[in-house]
Amino acid sequence: MNALLLPLLAAIGPWAVLVMAVIVFAETGLLAAFLPGDSLLFTAGILVTTGLVHLPLALVVALVALAAFLGDQTGYTLGHRFGPRLLNRSRSRFLSPHHVTRAETFFARHGSRAVVLARFVPVARTFTPVIAGIGSMERRTFVFFNALGALGWAATFLVAGALLGGVPLIADHVELVAIALVALSLVPVAIGARSRRRRGSDISTARAV
Repeated sequence: MNALLLPLLAAIGPWAVLVMAVIVFAETGLLAAFLPGDSLLFTAGILVTTGLVHLPLALVVALVALAAFLGDQTGYTLGHRFGPRLLNRSRSRFLSPHHVTRAETFFARHGSRAVVLARFVPVARTFTPVIAGIGSMERRTFVFFNALGALGWAATFLVAGALLGGVPLIADHVELVAIALVALSLVPVAIGARSRRRRGSDISTARAV
């Protein structure tokens, strides 16, 4: 998806930040786990440093962090208000049960820190706010960790993209970099799917024996 978005972002200039903000918000606020996250911000950082987006990097970081913060707050509110019914509906109609279970396990393992750490983990960052809202985490505690995670995530990937965007080889091949990032982001998904198939095969074999 990044490779498709890149020409659009480059063409609309400063308005690209608004498009990125909407995508970042939707990933958590609308439970759209399929949208690009890390790779989108990294590519945006390259666009800023190469001049295709004519805005200060600090302003882009602030706007993206705000969108991420508001998205997580929306997810928390959905979880707090609608509770398990939301996840049950999501499991049955829209989302893979594995995705929700993965986020639940992530939150149980890391506690409050999961709100920050999940920002750097695809899929987990979409559902962790909802699970925090369903659970016993107080809103003010969530707000603190949410703000910390949103700012840290936005700054990390945008600054990384901006720094590497100054490398001529990368600056001259932004579209190839975007495609490579998308490919890399699919590696953990492929590994996880292979592991699940292997476990399923082992269970089937054990039952047969």
